[in-house]
Amino acid sequence: MMMTGRQRPRRRRQRLGPIFVSIFILTALASAALFWWLSERPNTAHETPEYASIEHPIMLDGEWSQTGAQGEGEGLLIPLEIARKLLGDGVRYEQDSQSIILTTNQAVLHFKTGELDATMNRKPLKLSFAAKDEDGKLYLPFAPLKELFGIQAEVGETSGIVTLLMPDKKVQQGEVPASSKKGAKLRSGPDKSYPIVEDLAPGADVTVWGEEEGWYKLQSAEGFIGYAPKSGIALGESKVVPSASEEEKPFVPWNLTNERINLTWEPVYTANPDTGKIGELTGVNVVSPTWFALKDGTGQIISKADASYSTWARNKGVQVWGLFSNDFEPVKTTQALADYDTRMSMIQQLLAYAKAFKLNGINLDFENVETSDKDNFVQFVRELAPLLHEQNLVLSVDVTPKSGSEYWSLFLDRGRLAEAADFLILMAYDEHWASSPEAGSVASLPWTEQSISRLLEEDGVPAGKLILGMPFYTRIWTETVSGTGETKVTSKTMSMDSVNKLLAEKKLTPKLSEETGQNYVEFKEEGATKKIWIEDASSIRKRAELVKKYSLAGAASWRRGFESSDIWAALDKALQ
Repeated sequence: MMMTGRQRPRRRRQRLGPIFVSIFILTALASAALFWWLSERPNTAHETPEYASIEHPIMLDGEWSQTGAQGEGEGLLIPLEIARKLLGDGVRYEQDSQSIILTTNQAVLHFKTGELDATMNRKPLKLSFAAKDEDGKLYLPFAPLKELFGIQAEVGETSGIVTLLMPDKKVQQGEVPASSKKGAKLRSGPDKSYPIVEDLAPGADVTVWGEEEGWYKLQSAEGFIGYAPKSGIALGESKVVPSASEEEKPFVPWNLTNERINLTWEPVYTANPDTGKIGELTGVNVVSPTWFALKDGTGQIISKADASYSTWARNKGVQVWGLFSNDFEPVKTTQALADYDTRMSMIQQLLAYAKAFKLNGINLDFENVETSDKDNFVQFVRELAPLLHEQNLVLSVDVTPKSGSEYWSLFLDRGRLAEAADFLILMAYDEHWASSPEAGSVASLPWTEQSISRLLEEDGVPAGKLILGMPFYTRIWTETVSGTGETKVTSKTMSMDSVNKLLAEKKLTPKLSEETGQNYVEFKEEGATKKIWIEDASSIRKRAELVKKYSLAGAASWRRGFESSDIWAALDKALQ
């Protein structure tokens, strides 16, 4: 085909792909560099912590407590829940009477909301500042908490942040090195991406509460909490928070050096025993006559105390710990333990009786008690102990072995009772009780040992505060099979001498029961089977071995008058 005109040359297309790729790569690299620069660049924003919005936020162990204090200086007030968190049973509030009770080993301070009048160990005392109720929230004056318990309060000069520290607490100190040109940034989290809570100047002191991922958790002098790199903080010495201004001298309840307690209970039902007929109690260094019993729900106490008995004991060099029981009456026990006034009524009477009859201590025997009274019973012991200690009197509390029984075991908070009392006496008997559906030992040796170890291990009762109670009695069990094949079980309590007399009359020879660790005898009589797990010098010696094995404070026996003549010497020798 012929060309009709001049033919244009074909334009060559440029290849743009490589250019676009290069641009894309450069853009990506720039973005990555920007992202890296932004992510690595420290956050320069400042953040105001949530707690800074309230007046006097309270800090505990490097954490905000979610609440705040009120007042200033000596008039500082802290919420009841904070005091309880720090002091546990040391703080008690009874809403019905608006009573606040503070208890230590040596003091009972009682005051009421809105009032300056108080009592310290029953003596009048004037507070400088009163507790107050604000919108249903109770605030306690800090001054008595500091005086009694040694709690320290550090308040930020400009922030108003309150840091509470318990006495004897070890706190790690640190500082921003003075050589640091820029100081340090206290951030809200353990990374430089977190905002700044406070700028710390070179040489600033800090408290170190822990570390996380190369960062220290710190608290500044103003009280703010945050994080700073470990590389920017120099650790200093640890400081120990001082104790109370007047350090409590621990009460020494037992003044017989290196001697174990050997207590026996003296049952007094109607009349006191004729001391001239008691005989020699070899090794016994404490007697506990059952003299005092709760009369009614107002806290009135019935006394059967006898001055001549106390004189007899003192002349023998034996201490007297008068027993006070609740008479095994749950209703009046609930009423008497319910508030400060009724509890203090009982305490005042016991103190008066102790003085009148020259006692060395009080032994509490509360049994058959509602589980709901657990805290009230602990409080009674906490209030009684300091006032007894003030008169140089010992407080011991009887407790049963742990079981699921509501009225006989579950109401006893053995760990808390051990903190308040001088001794717990473990009544390690009635493994099989009088109306038990099956025959068995009153206190087999394996059961006794298990009862001891549970209190030591599960409840944290110090071995030096635990006394092992042992039985001087046993039971003769009668098993009768009816025509239908059903076995009826009955029992009768027997003293050691009555068992020995029965064995001699029937010419019976006991055999050792490996299962119980006791001598055992079984015989037939009038178509029934008779069984006795025997308490004797052998079983008592084995119990004394448990006292030594677990380094317990000593032994107690229920009761004097049930023992055979060889028991006292055997027990005394075994306890050595």
